[in-house]
Amino acid sequence: MNRFDHERLDVYQVALQFVILAHKIVEYLPKGHSHLSNQLQRATLSISLNIAEGAGEFSSAEKARFYRIARRSATECASIIDICRCLKLSDLTKVVTR
Repeated sequence: MNRFDHERLDVYQVALQFVILAHKIVEYLPKGHSHLSNQLQRATLSISLNIAEGAGEFSSAEKARFYRIARRSATECASIIDICRCLKLSDLTKVVTR
C-alpha cells in the first residue's frame, strides 16, 4: 500500500532504479574521480527527491517546477555518464549487465 502520492508514479519508481544503477556505476569508477562520483550521486538523488516534492504539491505551476528540476538533474546524470565514457573511466557495459 502506497502512503504517498509520489510512490504511485511510474517515473518515481524508475528514478529509484536509476539510483541503484548510478550506485553501481560509481563502484566502477577508478580512484581519483570522486568529484564525478559525488556529482552523479547528488544529481541522481535530486531526480527522485524532486519528483516526490512535485507530487506533493497542489499548485500545478509548482508541480511543473519540481518536475522540470528533476528532468534537469536527469540530463546532468546523462552528461556525467557521457564524460565517464569519453574519458574511458569505466566499462559501463559491465554495470548494466551486472
